[in-house]
Amino acid sequence: MARLPRLIVPQQPHYVIQRGLNGLAIFCDAQDHQAFLAWLRTAARQYKVALHAYTLLPGELHLLATPSDADGLGSMMQWIGRYYVPYYNQKYGRAGTLWQGRYKTSVVDADSYLLACSQYIEFAAVRLALAGSPEDYPWSSYPHHAGVRPDGAVTDHPRYWALGNTPFQREAAYIELAARGLAGADLRAIEAAVLKGWPLGSDKYKNELQHRMKRQVLPAKRGRPFKIKAETGSDEDLA
Repeated sequence: MARLPRLIVPQQPHYVIQRGLNGLAIFCDAQDHQAFLAWLRTAARQYKVALHAYTLLPGELHLLATPSDADGLGSMMQWIGRYYVPYYNQKYGRAGTLWQGRYKTSVVDADSYLLACSQYIEFAAVRLALAGSPEDYPWSSYPHHAGVRPDGAVTDHPRYWALGNTPFQREAAYIELAARGLAGADLRAIEAAVLKGWPLGSDKYKNELQHRMKRQVLPAKRGRPFKIKAETGSDEDLA
């Protein structure tokens, strides 16, 4: 099945994954992590992208971010690459691309999956046995959300703010959610959506998104063209 063209929706959160070429470690020491995060903060501000959650793993990075326009997310990723790749290549005596193709992304239904995606991202190091708990891993946004230390790179999403009226209440509620863990169905839904570039959300959300964007955002059924409802109620093929 062919991959759908990348979908970027302004003012909607997106889950982004970028991997190192052929399993290459893209972060080898604390200096690498710190350099990347500094450029990430700068690029997010420059291109008006709100970063809600992140984790930097040895061979890949995960972001949860909301672009203000259709070009901001791609421009941010390109800008970071223009700085980080030459830095990395010079430091480690290599040449050429650092990334395994283009970054992957999935538009996220904030009402259904924003907090689940945030926790999925922040627990990545625990799933890979790089840390015993998310607060022990220094290269993610979990310490910020749990009140361990503030992170200037993070812009809290309204769904996080809705967890409580004070910072303490929000942090305590987030820790409690994290302690419950994610259901297996949520884990599978997140992984499938991001890897395949599908929207992540309810069926209603996906259908509304498809009609709003006037383009296919889900795999079409075999042998049938994608159609949208015209205002008259008839079906029209989407060019």
